[in-house]
Amino acid sequence: MNAPRRGPGEKGGLAQADGASDGALGGGRPSADETFHGRDPDTVAPTTICEITPTKCQARTRLYRDGQLELEGFPVTDISHHIGDPAVTVWLDLRDPDREDLDVLSEEFGLHPLAVEDAVNERQRPKLDRYRSHLFLTGYGAKLDAPSGELATSEIAAFVTPRALITVRKDDGLDIGAVVDRWDASSDLAKFGVGYLLHGLLDYIVDGHFDIVQSMDDCVEALEDDLFADNPQGIRVQRRSFELRKSLVLLRRIVIPMREVVNSLMRRDLHVVSDDMMPYYQDVYDHVLRAADWTDSLRDLVTTILETNLTIQGNRMNIITKKVTSWAAIIAVPTFITGFYGMNVPYPGFSDKTGLFLSVTFMLVAGVVLYIVFKLKDWL
Repeated sequence: MNAPRRGPGEKGGLAQADGASDGALGGGRPSADETFHGRDPDTVAPTTICEITPTKCQARTRLYRDGQLELEGFPVTDISHHIGDPAVTVWLDLRDPDREDLDVLSEEFGLHPLAVEDAVNERQRPKLDRYRSHLFLTGYGAKLDAPSGELATSEIAAFVTPRALITVRKDDGLDIGAVVDRWDASSDLAKFGVGYLLHGLLDYIVDGHFDIVQSMDDCVEALEDDLFADNPQGIRVQRRSFELRKSLVLLRRIVIPMREVVNSLMRRDLHVVSDDMMPYYQDVYDHVLRAADWTDSLRDLVTTILETNLTIQGNRMNIITKKVTSWAAIIAVPTFITGFYGMNVPYPGFSDKTGLFLSVTFMLVAGVVLYIVFKLKDWL
């Protein structure tokens, strides 16, 4: 039957239609009408979209036979006719399914109820769970808004079976069309089956993390320039540092666990990664380690910038206090003299012009002497 298409703003049960900030793991939600790449989520990878599917959500399918792409966009119900062939590898993608959508597939693929529950519920920690008939993986795509420093995340779950990869996207942020393009760019690896499909997905996610860390590094460098700018920008630096620190904390939550996910996939007892695919997964693992280490370094650097900014503000306040105190001391001398000569008692030069000249001279000399002394001490 034809699957009713959800509009760009319609989400299945758990997701919010307006892309509010209550996103995965506390991060911002992607815009409801475009992917992180700015493309229409309804039309990405158009050749893979299924016109006939028992699910209410949008579905995409691909079938490889002996390492060659054979079918795209075929009915979801036809998967059962092909999955028994050892020469076949199938990819099925579900866009924001609900529990009923996954129940349609759970019996066919033997999906564990706990894995199905995790695939429906949001804000799962990046992880790799092992079940009798399949593996369950959770990861996050991400995008950084450089002007504001806000990080948006997009959760994706994947069921990994011996001959099928089922991806479950909980929102439209992660561009599944870009993943398909990555598979097509390395089609010579399709002969390695599910390991090839899973590598393309993980490579795309991890490269996105690495790009974000690079962008954050540029933002931190700009923040350092503002920190020591001639014109003080304390409030801006403080606000910007706070936003970047929040984004780095969120990025760390989705990057650090990916080390264990990729490392576990490379275990030989899982039989997911063949010896020929091992170097490719090792490259992904290397990118994960670099992104994780870089994230920790940037978080420490932003913390240092926050502390340095507070120190600079304190130093500037001390300088201002010294200047105000010094000028107050200079002004105090003529105030004292004029107050002394204002008494109604005789004093040297009383009722005489010499008294006026003497007091004015003393005020000027005292002021100049104090100014020179304070200047030499760098108080002015």
